[in-house]
Amino acid sequence: MPAETPLLIAIDGRSGAGKTTLAVELAALLREHHTVSLFHLEDIYPGWDGLGEGIARYVDRVVRPLKSGRSARWNAWDWEKGQDGPERTTPAAEIVLLEGVGAAAAAAHAHLDVVLWVEADEEVRRRTALERDGDTYAPFWQRWADQESTWLAADDPRVVADVVVQGHQGPSPRAVRLALTGLPACAVLMAPERAGRRGLTVDCERIDAAPDPAALFSALYGSAPAAVWLDSSDAGTGAAQRPGGRNRFSILADAGGVFGQQALHRDGITEITAGAVTTRIREPFFRWLEDVWGRRAVRMPQIPGCEFGLGWLGYLGYELKRETGGGDSVHAGDALPDAALLFAGRAVVLDHDHGAVFLLSLSDGRPDPERDAWLRQARDAVAAPRPVPPSPPLGVPRFAVRDSREEYLGKIRRAQDEIAEGNTYEVCLTTSLSARVERADPLAAYLRLRAASPAPFAHFLRFPGFAVASTSPERFLELTADGRMRAEPIKGTRGRSADPDADAALSEDLRTSEKDRAENIMIVDLLRNDLSHHAVPGSVTVSRLCAIETYATVHQMVSTIDARLRPGSARAGVIASAFPAGSMTGAPKISTMAILDRLEGAPRGPYSGAAGYFSLTGAADLAVVIRTLVLQDDDEGTRLTLGVGGAITADSDPAEEWDEVRVKARGVLSALGAVFPAED
Repeated sequence: MPAETPLLIAIDGRSGAGKTTLAVELAALLREHHTVSLFHLEDIYPGWDGLGEGIARYVDRVVRPLKSGRSARWNAWDWEKGQDGPERTTPAAEIVLLEGVGAAAAAAHAHLDVVLWVEADEEVRRRTALERDGDTYAPFWQRWADQESTWLAADDPRVVADVVVQGHQGPSPRAVRLALTGLPACAVLMAPERAGRRGLTVDCERIDAAPDPAALFSALYGSAPAAVWLDSSDAGTGAAQRPGGRNRFSILADAGGVFGQQALHRDGITEITAGAVTTRIREPFFRWLEDVWGRRAVRMPQIPGCEFGLGWLGYLGYELKRETGGGDSVHAGDALPDAALLFAGRAVVLDHDHGAVFLLSLSDGRPDPERDAWLRQARDAVAAPRPVPPSPPLGVPRFAVRDSREEYLGKIRRAQDEIAEGNTYEVCLTTSLSARVERADPLAAYLRLRAASPAPFAHFLRFPGFAVASTSPERFLELTADGRMRAEPIKGTRGRSADPDADAALSEDLRTSEKDRAENIMIVDLLRNDLSHHAVPGSVTVSRLCAIETYATVHQMVSTIDARLRPGSARAGVIASAFPAGSMTGAPKISTMAILDRLEGAPRGPYSGAAGYFSLTGAADLAVVIRTLVLQDDDEGTRLTLGVGGAITADSDPAEEWDEVRVKARGVLSALGAVFPAED
C-alpha cells in the first residue's frame, strides 16, 4: 500500500565522508517509530565513469516513484560484468533515506523533503574509503574524485542542505535524528521523536556562597567559544535594590555539554549547531523561536524569585524588525548575525540578595559523565574562585563617529520635518562610533565597562569571532512562566555631577522636564498598545510613571507597564509584537522605523535590539541593548562599535540632543580611557 506522506531524506557528500554508516545507523533509530526504506546510490552508478548517468537513473527510477508513494524498481549495476544486473526494489515507506554521492542533486531536489550533507577532510575521506573498499577502489579513487569535483562545481547540494554533518568528527546518529526533529518538514511525521525531546528535568543544587562573579565566569567559561553572562553588575555596589528585584540575579552559562547548542540567524535562516551537526531552519526567526521555546518544557526549578530554568540566551538584533513591520536594512558583508543565541543545558545562577549559588543542569535520566565533571568543576570554582587572569592592555581606542555634529543636527531637523507633516510623533535617532585596535580580549573590555558603569541589565555575550559587552539599565520585556508581562522603558537622561548639590539639581531637572515626560509617556502608550495584543482585556496597567533612577554616570526617567498574558497566546508572538523596543524606535512604531531607515542609512546590529534569556519554563527576561560595545574580530584586529542616540520630538533642541548623545557615550568611552571624537 503506498505511503500517504513519504518523507524523502537525501544523505549526500563526497566519497568516504561517512554517509553509508550514518544512513544505516539513522535508519535503525528511525525504525523505532516508522517504516523506513534505505537506498544506496552506489548500487545504481553504471561504472567508474558513471556519476552523471547514475544521478539521472536515480532521479527517474528511484526518487520519482518513491515521492509518489510507490515502490521503486531499478537495475543494480554488475561491477564485474560492467553491465546492468537484476532488477531490485526499494519499497515505499513513511521515511526513505537516499544515500550516496548525488543524492541531493539539483534534478532530485524538487522531490526531496530534507537534504543532509556529510562533510569531511579529503585525507580522512580517502583513508576511510580505501579502508572500506581496499584494493578494489584504490586505482579509481582519483578518477571518481574528479567526477565529484566537476559535478559539485556546477551543482552544489551544500548550499541547499538542511543539515550539515562533520563526518570526520564521528557524529552521533542520535544527534542527527534530533536535528531532523527541528525541521519544519519533519515536524508532523516525527512527532514521536519531538515528544521525546521534552522528557527532561532540571536538577538544581544550592551552595551558600557569594563568589566574585567575574572570577567565577572566568574560571568556568573564560575559554568557552560561546558563553553568556547576564550580569546584575550593580548588585552590592551600594546602589539601592532596583524595583522588582531587577538586580537580584546573575546568570552564567555556555553552549557546552551534551545539550549545548548555538543558534545564529541570518537572512531568514537559523543555523543551529550542536557538536558536529548544524541544522538550517528556513523560516522566520520568531516562528522558530516559538517552536523551540514557546511551550513550557520543564517545571520551575527551586530558586525562589527566579524564573530562569535553563534554555536559550543571547541577543535579538534590531534588524529582526523586518519580521515585525519594519523594513529590510541593507547588510554589510561582515555584518553580525541578526540574532545569536546559545542553548544552555547547564548554568550557574547567583542570588545576590541571599548570598547563594545555584547550579542548574539538564538531565534526560541517562548517565552523563560530562555533566558530572562540570558540576565538580563548578563546585570547586565557587569554593575557591581564582582571580581573573591579567590580559594584555587594550590600549586607548581612537573612535570616529559615523555622523559629524552638523550631519546629525541635519538629521534631527529632517526628523522634525516628518513630525510636522504628521508622519510620526517621536523619532529615536541613532548614530555610531567605531574604532579599530589590535586583537582585544572581549572579557577584559567588559570588565572595565562593568566597573565603570554597573547596571541591573548588564550583559556579556561571546560567540566565535564577536562579542557584545553591555551596561544596559533598561528592561525591554519580562514574561513570567505564569503569564505576567512587564516592560520598563527608559526615556529621559541627565549626566551625573561629582558635586552632590549639582547632581541633585540635575535629577530634579529631569523629574520636572515636560519634554522628557512627554517622550516617556509616548513610549508608555506605545508599549501599552504592544502588550494589549496578547493581554487579558483590562489587565494592562501603568504601575510606575516617569520615576527617576540613578546610575553611575546618568539619571534616567523610567516607567513600568504591566499586563497578564491571554491564555493560548504564542509566547514568541508577545516578544515579536513589542520588538524592537519602542524606546529605540519612537511612535508610531512602524512608520517611524521607515523614517529611521531613510535617516540612518545603516543597520544597527545588536544595538537597539534585546538581550537576555528564554527559559524552558516558558519565562523570558530581556534587556534593551544600549550602552553597549560590540567587538568583532577580523584579519586586521578587533573592530569596536558603540551605538548612541536619543529621542527627537517637535520641541527638541538639536544642539541639546547632540549633547545627550555625548552624555550617553561617556560611560562606555570613559571605561576604555577614550573620549568622544573631536568636533571639527
